[in-house]
Amino acid sequence: MNHLDVAKTPPMGWNSWDCYGASVREDEVRAHADYMAKNLKQYGWEYVVVDIQWSEPEASSTWYNTFYPLEMDEYSRLIPAENRFPSAKDGVGFKALGDYIHSLGLKFGIHIMRGIPRQAVHQNTAIKGTGKKAREIALNNISSWNSDMYGVNMDIPEGQLYYDSLIELYASWGVDFIKVDDIAYSILYGDAHKKEIAGIRQAIDKVGRPIVLSLSPGPAQLKNGTFFQENANMWRLTDDFWDHWDALVKMFDRTEEWAPFVRPGNWPDCDMLPLGHIGLRAHDGGGGDNWTRFTKDEQYLLMTLWTIFQSPLMYGGTLPDIDDFTLSLFTNEEVLDMYHNLVDRRQIYRDDNWIMWQAHSETDTYVAVFNVSDDPDCLPKSLVNKIKARQFRDLWAKEDSSFETALEVNSHGARLLKLKK
Repeated sequence: MNHLDVAKTPPMGWNSWDCYGASVREDEVRAHADYMAKNLKQYGWEYVVVDIQWSEPEASSTWYNTFYPLEMDEYSRLIPAENRFPSAKDGVGFKALGDYIHSLGLKFGIHIMRGIPRQAVHQNTAIKGTGKKAREIALNNISSWNSDMYGVNMDIPEGQLYYDSLIELYASWGVDFIKVDDIAYSILYGDAHKKEIAGIRQAIDKVGRPIVLSLSPGPAQLKNGTFFQENANMWRLTDDFWDHWDALVKMFDRTEEWAPFVRPGNWPDCDMLPLGHIGLRAHDGGGGDNWTRFTKDEQYLLMTLWTIFQSPLMYGGTLPDIDDFTLSLFTNEEVLDMYHNLVDRRQIYRDDNWIMWQAHSETDTYVAVFNVSDDPDCLPKSLVNKIKARQFRDLWAKEDSSFETALEVNSHGARLLKLKK
């Protein structure tokens, strides 16, 4: 199976990081899956992703417990901590949880760190399919922010065999989505870990299961764009994105340069949506149990950029207590119709106050207008003239209008327009 056939439209789902950090529990994952199946599946939301540290029994926040013992099988592969994921008992791993999520008509995803566990290297445990052991395939290129893993030497066959055994295990659990961290860009290494990316790609291809491969963290390097297209479905454009205006404005730089690499099966990733109720057990991004710091206008701006650029949509807040406004952002059928059907997209104008994007589906033309200034304003006539239409459909307001009336855009806000012929 060609990996470009796996994610023909941008993946949409929920990820546990923004609200639970490293500490999410099985009951919380199931509650989010239940809500998604009942309220969001019909709009295209389908992935339920367990983020980092699911093998650590005592994980409690976004802070990592350095050198803490992790749950691991006899072949140097991390497995779920049973105190947090009770259905993993008796060596079944995430199979039971994956089966439950699949029974709801959804798909199951997990986060992993690049490499082989540090404790496997120290204990020199076995590698499935070879007589070599963990210490013989490890490289000392450890992440600068998480101490759990050594790198894997992909210059020897046993390095590939390790990743083969890892992906084989995940496929047996029914995993549909794998987010691999410390691999798209390394601060210490100064680039992507390309050999390990290629090895993971090869391992996924061998099992023959349709698995979305997502690479983190950013900023992904533009020079690697073609390589990412050939090996992954998603790759992060930034470091962790949180609910701060300055981080949101910077995303215009990244989306402009990465737009040419967007195509079915390849979705440059603006990161999770830190909207709704976040930070329940998180210290990052300002920390604390809170609702998003983005104003409603900033949330419209964010969702407009993410959808016209066709970034994956991975919600980071809680679902069972989601508010009506946040839910409305995720269930606007007119916006989602645009999002799923675009064939091109690009920035067409930018100055200190205004940014404009244009995109096309097979049948329609769309324009997004962003006011990044600190004051509400009307779109200048010179910019109105760049839009080759007189009438439009406002997709967020769900109203028809005309450029004969001044187009008002709130400060830090956006308008998403479907042009009428």
